[in-house]
Amino acid sequence: MTVQELYRQARYILEDAGLDSPDFDAGELSAHFFGLDRAGIALYGNRTPPSEAAAAFCRAVKERAARRPLQYLLGQWEFMGLTLQVGEGVLIPREDTVVLVEELAAGLRGVPVPRGLDLCAGTGAVALGLCSLLPDTEALCLELSPTALSFLKRNLDAYPQYHVQVQKADVLLPDTTLRFSHGALDFIASNPPYIEREELSQLQPEVLREPAMALDGGEDGLLFYRAIAEHWVPLLKPGGLLAVEIGETQAEQVCTIFSAHPLENIRVCQDWAGLDRVVLAVHAGAAGV
Repeated sequence: MTVQELYRQARYILEDAGLDSPDFDAGELSAHFFGLDRAGIALYGNRTPPSEAAAAFCRAVKERAARRPLQYLLGQWEFMGLTLQVGEGVLIPREDTVVLVEELAAGLRGVPVPRGLDLCAGTGAVALGLCSLLPDTEALCLELSPTALSFLKRNLDAYPQYHVQVQKADVLLPDTTLRFSHGALDFIASNPPYIEREELSQLQPEVLREPAMALDGGEDGLLFYRAIAEHWVPLLKPGGLLAVEIGETQAEQVCTIFSAHPLENIRVCQDWAGLDRVVLAVHAGAAGV
């Protein structure tokens, strides 16, 4: 079969499987296995690919139809112009998180060498994305999952021009903060687990293939926000910036949690769909963001 025939077959299989974007997914798999995206297929789709590539493509299409995430099949995903390694055991970077990174960068402009933490770092998308906007940033990524750590380290190795390091750590344990000096950080950022535990089983099939450890935010989805506010905020300098991603219905609750701590100028930012997505706050004692 030619590349074009394989692409069309894949598109029909994925459409029959009920996927939302069969054309896109088939095109991404074609680009990965054959080096031809949808535009390339229109020009060169009459080529017959090597049998090994065709067989790998067909296997991937079958797995995608069974709802294995496209990103895991590709082994990498683009985030803010960065190519990040992904796979089973690490949360897939999403476009929503760009809002977190951009708002954090805007709040740190003017800080000569921003120093801070990326909690629950996963692939390192937040820290690396921030460095892509503010190259002088010095960040430490904290992650507990051994599998996620392996992806994180590979991603940091791929961008040695950025000053990002990694440590294995459980951000829910108060003693973890003893490794750091209080009042020394310009920022703390996090895209923590925030799904309510009882809602996990209702997530999309693809999301259920991602690690529960990166999704489970406790009984009410707010476990990590409480821990961040109580144990990690004291590490910020006066005027230091806290920025967290949230679920679209959690803004009021997270703001309430933060308001009980030495944080001020708490505000909510929306994503491109107009949904609440990020909460920012300033450590008390300095002007607002």
